[in-house]
Amino acid sequence: MLSKRHSVFNVLLIVVPWLSLLFLGKHNLKRFSLAGIVIVFLEIINHKIGQKRNWWIFYDKRKSFLTNELPFSVGPYMPLSMWILKYSYGNFKKFVLLNVIADGLFAFPIINILKKLKIVGLNRLNNFQFFLYIHYKAYILYGVQYWYENKLKY
Repeated sequence: MLSKRHSVFNVLLIVVPWLSLLFLGKHNLKRFSLAGIVIVFLEIINHKIGQKRNWWIFYDKRKSFLTNELPFSVGPYMPLSMWILKYSYGNFKKFVLLNVIADGLFAFPIINILKKLKIVGLNRLNNFQFFLYIHYKAYILYGVQYWYENKLKY
């Protein structure tokens, strides 16, 4: 059974990032949505693999992809990816730097805070391995956006 703390966390994890897209602008929403959707699908696949390999552990007793991993996949990944693309697309160094900062914050302090809150903790990965696990997708994100803007759009 999901704890109240975990339920509230899941709702906030999904709602807050998606509400931020109201400020992204219609043009940017259309421009970066394909890359964001690709990242969500890739993240869902990665989460299924990580769940099978016990890379992390959720503290609620019920092992459910829907209540544990899925909110992380659909919540912050697409909106954050779109915001990072908005502020850095066209400047690859800036894009990498913003992704290193965002992924580093999640892989080191935030995951440790979530462990202290008894929501999720790393099991078979250390923090640096987890950073690599979430960071490599940034290059795929940029590649998808580059392909969309240079091949599909024109």
